[in-house]
Amino acid sequence: MTTPTRTRELAHPPREAILLEGVLHALSDPLRLRVVRELAAAGRELSCSHFDLPVTKSTTTHHFRVLRESGLIRQTYRGTTKLNGLRGDDLDGLFPGLLDSVLAAARSQTERLGGA
Repeated sequence: MTTPTRTRELAHPPREAILLEGVLHALSDPLRLRVVRELAAAGRELSCSHFDLPVTKSTTTHHFRVLRESGLIRQTYRGTTKLNGLRGDDLDGLFPGLLDSVLAAARSQTERLGGA
């Protein structure tokens, strides 16, 4: 007899439930935009601990929840590690070019302001 594997599943909106307003709201916060930029640059899933955000752990958790609930990221557990990945295919299918445009604008702004 096989014992079922227990996994912690997180709620994600289905593709058809992702709304432009939610995506734009999530991206309006500089720390959440930073997370999205880092995920896009990495091109792969990253653990929550990868991100060095200048806020408390509970605030970091809040930011990741907003990103997940808006449909920007998918979070999955691998053992005790929570991995985060962009839902690029879903976003491009719903809002063609939006994510690329936002990322390009963020890069341009960073260069203009002399930031990292």
